Amino acid sequence: MTTTTMTAIARPAFGLEKAALWLLLAFVAALQLSIAAAGILLTASLAAWVALLVRDRARPAAPAFMLPLAAYAAATLVSAAFSLDPTASIVDSKQLVLLLIVPMVYHVARGESANLVVDVILAVGAISAAYGIVQYGVLHYDSLRLRPDGALTHYMTYSGTLMLVLCAAVARLVFATRERTWPALLMPALVLALAVSLGRNAWVGACVAVALLLALRDFRLVALLPVAIAVVLVAAPDSVTNRAMSMFDLRDPTNQDRVAMLEAGAGIVRDHPLTGVGPAMVPRVYEQYKPDYAVKALNPHLHNVVMQIAAERGLPALAIWGWLVVTLSMLLVRLFRSGRERLLTATAMAATAAMLAAGLFEYNFGDSEFLMLYLVLITLPFAALNTEPPAVEARRAA
Repeated sequence: MTTTTMTAIARPAFGLEKAALWLLLAFVAALQLSIAAAGILLTASLAAWVALLVRDRARPAAPAFMLPLAAYAAATLVSAAFSLDPTASIVDSKQLVLLLIVPMVYHVARGESANLVVDVILAVGAISAAYGIVQYGVLHYDSLRLRPDGALTHYMTYSGTLMLVLCAAVARLVFATRERTWPALLMPALVLALAVSLGRNAWVGACVAVALLLALRDFRLVALLPVAIAVVLVAAPDSVTNRAMSMFDLRDPTNQDRVAMLEAGAGIVRDHPLTGVGPAMVPRVYEQYKPDYAVKALNPHLHNVVMQIAAERGLPALAIWGWLVVTLSMLLVRLFRSGRERLLTATAMAATAAMLAAGLFEYNFGDSEFLMLYLVLITLPFAALNTEPPAVEARRAA
């Protein structure tokens, strides 16, 4: 090993690296506060990442799940090209830019920086949870027509991001060897904010994620989850309890409408199996496919990740998305079993379980704020293992 290489390893944080990391942390913080600010900071973070690549003459790198993710992006563009309205679908596909978060985080949040990113997510999550509680208790955001949405654009987005923050907090409580006090203090606020958000899909996702984390630690701990749920329901206000009970009521209008959306989606898939109707096209065709018992005449999406992808982008795109989920899950299981970065790996596993479970009732994979935070969380365990700067790799290759 040369003196130059040893110096690069001993002092990895040059000015540009620090700037890129601070921009990434600011972007992650803004995700739960302002989509406009998050967009600006994401652009700046990507620019700093590209500058690092150019300076070090390094190629972009990413975890192995980036391959199916890139294939999913390609399938989306194919669907847009054959859309009922190609121009509108291609414009809607701009969300694919968000997938660059994966290689950017993998590069910028290397080593110990990965844990710092989670610290920021938890800290801002506490602020967001407190704001939602104030909205519910003081500003009377306490009905289905007016629910807490934090500083975000929609109450579904708010409950989804809270769910992911809860995954990170519980993972730290269960797997951290130190620094458990902070997430323990956060838990009551996160649980209360998630409860009063009235987001049933996020409740289901959070329960599945917590059950997974407890099982990973010790399967016997899963028995604590029903007790915790019972305590929350007993202590919760009537609006929360009634909302929870509505999940099991087939006469509930929202449940009825979700069944109608699944039936409409199945009809769309039958008529457009290969490329779907195109991104952003489901609302345009929904009325002609919805059954008579549908509650709403129009829905922006089908409130189910699998059905939405199949109807919007086609069965091949859905198969590629399944490839992504399987590949990511296998990588995380292998990494967890290796004993390396178990905390971050467990967080990513819980976030994925939560996304899948909540995604049965909500199209969270298409929600920009949710997707950005999710992509950050699933990349962090791999970034933590990516401790060698690209400049060193370039020198070794030379």
